[in-house]
Amino acid sequence: MTAAPVAICIPARDEAERLPRLFAALDRLIVPPETALTLCLLLDGCTDASMEPIAAYRATGRHPLIVDKVDRAAANAGRARDRAMRLGLASVGQGDAILLTTDADSLPAPDWVTVMTAALDHADLVVGDVVRSGRGGNPDQDRIERHYASLYALRRRIDPVAWEAPAVHHHASGANMGLRATTYATLGGFLPVMRGEDARLVDDAARAGLRVRRDAASIVHTSDRRVGRVRGGLATVLCDLDRDGLGSVSVAHPADQLWQYRLHAAARRAFAGGDFVALSAQVGLDRDHLLGVARDCPNAEAFAMRVVPVPPGGMRHIPFVAAEAALAALTASPAAAA
Repeated sequence: MTAAPVAICIPARDEAERLPRLFAALDRLIVPPETALTLCLLLDGCTDASMEPIAAYRATGRHPLIVDKVDRAAANAGRARDRAMRLGLASVGQGDAILLTTDADSLPAPDWVTVMTAALDHADLVVGDVVRSGRGGNPDQDRIERHYASLYALRRRIDPVAWEAPAVHHHASGANMGLRATTYATLGGFLPVMRGEDARLVDDAARAGLRVRRDAASIVHTSDRRVGRVRGGLATVLCDLDRDGLGSVSVAHPADQLWQYRLHAAARRAFAGGDFVALSAQVGLDRDHLLGVARDCPNAEAFAMRVVPVPPGGMRHIPFVAAEAALAALTASPAAAA
């Protein structure tokens, strides 16, 4: 039986120097048998010589390459990625076709397609791990990423779901993401926001009751450059850490996030059992209100994402170093996953 077609959708803005490395990585991909794979590249107002490596790849590359161009405008990551995805939709159609997306400055691991397509047998949206590569590493950013990875692993200890990967990570990055064409259409695509379009799509998917899988077996290496395309992205974060270190970084208190994770688990149990009395007291919402929300939700995932509020008094933010210590203490506690 022929496998579902796959489109790899990539937005690019003035990436002529990096496109050859990207194309080389894409040619190293292991493609499952009977799978038609198409590369879909959206040139987002490029003013450089991007067409030169494109022409070279078309002459010698392994995969079909579809290219579209849009006029120069203010950088908008969401709009560019959505256009790349819609280029992919046009190439593979709707239905079970698979859309994968990455960035022009990123390098998927050789098994990327096989891991992502296999993961989509278990989930509706798969977000793979993103590993910073290059000579500009920052140990402070490494610590921040380890913190969030530990926090997410603790979340899944407290609130396990059947579709999650055996090994997880914390990213919600468009540099490593995949879903089926029908799912993308259901979600309405990436929103036209300057940045954070990837995290928004992941949140929207969870609230819609879709199964989101953060699979650490799927790896994309991404640039650690300090000059980015959009203000506020990873390049900006790295520059700020280079200059200021961790002293100016604050994050949500792990105890407050732990409070939410426990209630997510409680909400799933309440939805499955149809008994909302105990949950009503925990979340401060009337039982009849919870029952009404449950009737509007397709499953426990959507219900949990919709009814669990922020902690009483709001989500506290504390200095990163304090949060790191608090999470270490919570993780070490035998009662942490209770």
